[in-house]
Amino acid sequence: MIALHNDYLLFQLLNGESVPCSPEMISVEVTGTAAILIDPDILRHAAASVFHYFKVELEREAVTVGEFSHALEKVLINLGCELRAGEAVQAVSVADLGNLAREAGSGLELFFFPRLRDELRSHLRHSPEVVEFRGLRVCVKQIAGVRRWNRRCEQLQDQIVEFLRQCLNSDAEKPACALVVK
Repeated sequence: MIALHNDYLLFQLLNGESVPCSPEMISVEVTGTAAILIDPDILRHAAASVFHYFKVELEREAVTVGEFSHALEKVLINLGCELRAGEAVQAVSVADLGNLAREAGSGLELFFFPRLRDELRSHLRHSPEVVEFRGLRVCVKQIAGVRRWNRRCEQLQDQIVEFLRQCLNSDAEKPACALVVK
């Protein structure tokens, strides 16, 4: 048997195979809504800390992937990430700005902004952690009635984002709700 390097830990897979890994080789993928809310640097440092815990503190040579994942989950929860059984508690509510603009019609900002506020309010009723509005560019061009992006589009884009921020600040029941506009 080949001796394991001091900086490596054996990860035991479900099929019985063991894979040697160093802290730099560990890749953690967060799925679901938590993926956009967890800073990659925090995730990398948390994984390195869990690796150190098993290797140095517990003086283990091998660990199962399940043990490592469970310990990493506990660390992330202690760092303030709300996780539950490997899945995120945070809910993302998604709205399509392009559809809202089509409903309002070309050049009809007068109808668009009240409809946008109503859409945001309907999403906030479900108490999501993140409200995401997609299709900003398509929406702006639809409302402006143009095919090519211009200065008016820039202004309208800024106006829509600022309007959403103001609505969120005045309508959100919990301050932890994040707004994403793409």
